[in-house]
Amino acid sequence: MSEVVRLTVVSHAMTDAMAAGRFPADEALNALGARQLDGLDVGAVDTVLCGPETRTRQTAELLGLSALVDARLADLDCGHWRGLSLDRVQPGQLARWLTEPDSCPHDGESVVALIGRVRGWLADISRTPGRVVAITHPAVIRAVILNALDAPPKSFWRIDIAPASRTTLHHRGMVWALRSAVPGQ
Repeated sequence: MSEVVRLTVVSHAMTDAMAAGRFPADEALNALGARQLDGLDVGAVDTVLCGPETRTRQTAELLGLSALVDARLADLDCGHWRGLSLDRVQPGQLARWLTEPDSCPHDGESVVALIGRVRGWLADISRTPGRVVAITHPAVIRAVILNALDAPPKSFWRIDIAPASRTTLHHRGMVWALRSAVPGQ
């Protein structure tokens, strides 16, 4: 029998960009974000990973975790939209991006590319027995869920991931199974 991998994926806490509805840059957590992590318990862990951005590293630190940075947990690259509010993006381009998962009007990364990147990461993590915690971004967590469920990329925007929330999966044998999604504090 193969060993079980228990994966808890934690969404970074609130940032000013999230609160204002801007495309993310490499911003820090805001005061609300720091408070959201008070009392959040991820349980016992064997391996802790996080994305390279400041907000994921800060989330790990505030949870008292020493995380290794894994570039494959980086946020969806929004290219030249980074830091812009939604009203500063051409409506036609935004609509195309939200309805065509393989499009990339911002010259960053498409949703389909993100899902592929995360698929590779999940394949590697499936060979890491024990309890793994990964602190990352809502977009990456959506991609994790879509991969686990073998759902189509067009479902990407139908999944809401709250700041400082946990999504739990396990892997035994051949497939990932979604165990639960726990909202943040």
